[in-house]
Order: sequence, then structure tokens, then C-alpha cells
Amino acid sequence: ISASSISKDMVEVAPAGILKCVDGRGSDNTRMAGPKMPGGIYAIAHNRGTTSVDGLKEITKEVASKGHVPSVHGDHSADMLGCGFFRLWVTGEFDSMGYPRPEFDADQGAAAVKESGGVIEMHHGSHTEKVVYINLVENKTLEPDENDQRFIVDGWAAVKFNLDVVKFLVAAAATVEMLGGPRIAKIVVA
Repeated sequence: ISASSISKDMVEVAPAGILKCVDGRGSDNTRMAGPKMPGGIYAIAHNRGTTSVDGLKEITKEVASKGHVPSVHGDHSADMLGCGFFRLWVTGEFDSMGYPRPEFDADQGAAAVKESGGVIEMHHGSHTEKVVYINLVENKTLEPDENDQRFIVDGWAAVKFNLDVVKFLVAAAATVEMLGGPRIAKIVVA
């Protein structure tokens, strides 16, 4: 779909917006105008095969140096393991795709991100996402709406962080599928 067809929903990425998970649920954080990646900055670590706490700390600093607020999240029911992307990664659901598991658990990862200047976000409510938006319009994003949930994947951000774009998008799609999410995707182009 064209960005102009959803222009009322598209926003400029703001430096104060957190680089956050694609999760569409409600949040305790209101700074939603940052890029969306599966698991927040965990997507960068996952794509690069970074599995150590020290590597995660370096990614946190890199994200900040590129003008974004790094974050990871938990939720009201599973604390820091409330991020489905991280839960799939740490439990080996991506093993068959060639991704090594992290050497840290959810609490250790969150502590490393916070210690390195990142933000810990907590989500609430149940997943009711109806669609996945794969946004390819650089420096634009959509903001989550807990009353009209959608997964938001800012594909352009993979390029900004020198990720393997195909692997990034395949992992995002696999995550939504493994978590039983919607089978409808809309690709947003300029």
C-alpha cells in the first residue's frame, strides 16, 4: 500500500521515540515515534548473531549513537519474558534458521540494556493484532494503538543498522507466525 493511503497514521521518527518491539499491545511508555523491530534492540543482536551481554550493551550504545532510544520490553503476565520474540529466541525456536541462542536470560538482557542507557518498557493486555505492517518508508513509522492493534515492522531500520534485510524480514514473519499472529501483511511504500 502507499504511505499516502495511511498518511493519517504515519509519523516522522522522533529522536525521543523508543526503538521498540513490533508488539501492538498497550505500554507504560508513551514515546512511540521510534523505529519498530521484533523485540526492540534484540532484533539487531539476533540478526548479527550477537549472543553476549557485552555485545548487547554495545548494540544499546550503537542505537543511541544513531539517534534512537534503545529498548526491550516485558509484560504484565510474564515480566521480562513477556516479549514473544525474545522468548522464541532464548528457547531455541530459531535454531533451525541458524540463529545461535543468547547467552543471557530476559532479566539479564533487560539489565544490560538499562545499564547501558536504554529503556525498559512494560506492555499490558492481550494480543489482538489484526494485521502486520511492513513499513519501507525511511524515517517514518506507525504508532501502536492498543484499541486497534497491529504489528509494525519498520523494514527500513534494518538497512540503517546494517542488518541482513532478508533475514530480518523472514525472522519477523516467522515470529508472528510462531506466535499465532495475523496472516495478513501490508507492505507500506512511498
